[in-house]
Amino acid sequence: MPVESGSSAASRQAKQKRKSHSLSIRRTNSTEQERTGLQREMLEGQDSKLPLSLRSNLLDLFGQIEREFENLYIENIELRREIETLNDRLTAEGQTIDGGDLTKGALKTKASHSTSQLSQKLKTTYKASTSKIVSSFKATTSRAVCQLVKEYVGHRDGIWDLSVTRTQPVVLGTASADHSAMLWSIETGKCLLKYVGHAGSVNSIKFHPTEQMALTASGDQTAHIWRYMVQLPTPQPVADISQTPCDDDIDFSDKDEADGDGEGPNECPSIRMASTTLRSHQGVVIAADWLVGGKQVVTASWDRAANLYDVETSELVHSLTGHDQELTHCCTHPTQRLVVTSSRDTTFRLWDFRDPSIHSVNVFQGHTDTVTSAVFTVGDNVVSGSDDRTVKVWDLKNMRSPIATIRTDSAVNRISVSVSQRIIALPHDNRQVRLFDMSGVRLARLPHSNRQGHRRMVCCSAWCEDNSSCNLFSCGFDRQAIGWNINIPALLQEK
Repeated sequence: MPVESGSSAASRQAKQKRKSHSLSIRRTNSTEQERTGLQREMLEGQDSKLPLSLRSNLLDLFGQIEREFENLYIENIELRREIETLNDRLTAEGQTIDGGDLTKGALKTKASHSTSQLSQKLKTTYKASTSKIVSSFKATTSRAVCQLVKEYVGHRDGIWDLSVTRTQPVVLGTASADHSAMLWSIETGKCLLKYVGHAGSVNSIKFHPTEQMALTASGDQTAHIWRYMVQLPTPQPVADISQTPCDDDIDFSDKDEADGDGEGPNECPSIRMASTTLRSHQGVVIAADWLVGGKQVVTASWDRAANLYDVETSELVHSLTGHDQELTHCCTHPTQRLVVTSSRDTTFRLWDFRDPSIHSVNVFQGHTDTVTSAVFTVGDNVVSGSDDRTVKVWDLKNMRSPIATIRTDSAVNRISVSVSQRIIALPHDNRQVRLFDMSGVRLARLPHSNRQGHRRMVCCSAWCEDNSSCNLFSCGFDRQAIGWNINIPALLQEK
């Protein structure tokens, strides 16, 4: 008596299941007209201010949604059965393998391998199809809450960079293409001071770690250090802004300009002279930062070099060369004498000044387009963002490959990492700001609509650890900076 092979039996079972699946769909379609007729009669008997034609259209749409869910549900049931059948076959085949016939054993091993691949593919398909349904019913209580707290409007051109002071009083600083830098009261949104000493676009601003001094880099090929003294105004009662869950996809407006004429803040004192001017670059100075301790600064320029200066004497200490194209950003480690520079040559470099006699450099090659920024975290990590629409997390102890990669749908600009929460804020060219953890898991996206959010590309983000009302700031080429209150539940951060 002939014995049916396992493959032919499986194919016959699959045909039977497909046949039963098609029969169930036909049964569903056969009762569809009856169900629609009953629902229409129920609609006609109900009181509603909506026109009957509109109610009928809504009924048709909800019916289509119900049918889609029903078909997915049936497919998921069939996939579950197929997975169980395949698992049973794998178990049975594993028990029949013996060492008596090597050829037969090899064939069984090959069949088992192909069956395992098919089982894995079915599991992946099942998870992908069910995730669409399950995600629709997730509770919103564990979602991140992003609240727009304050808008800082006064610049006459786009804002390239922003930063928050690390000493009291805590103020916000912005650097703009209108040749000025401004200091703002975080609570009231008023301009406290305006620096107008540059002759070109102000591309970055950073504050001294312990003193009331600011460092700005400019398109006039210089970097300026200037002292400031500000007095915070009395905080005004903050308007009650309804909390908006992150991932707000609404985008009703495509305005190019921020509200208002950009006439600038009223009664804002200004500084016109720098206490120290750093001159050595032959091109635009795109970024600058303080080394730990605040006695030295580093600048990055379009002349493909980064320069290390002594703050007290203004003398050039080192010229860091090696990049093949223009530099885009520089950043210093918060506790160690380390500098990271990024460039249009698709790389970023780590410069080590911890040993005065040895200045080592390491090159990170992981991006395929301009590296727009690379920043340190509190630990031994570097996070880099690029125009190739990716963000990568690197371990300084193992620099061969990133430990995490975040893939996005838009170019990434100057990123920032929260010290306390270890959350990465990604500003994009497409006017979005997204939040990820260090493992590459997406946590939230800041709200964006015609009522709130940026209207042009977002250039930079900066976290503030010492302010309760605003803990994240963003700026863009819509001439405004925005202060956000981000509340990430512990449940999301642990995922």
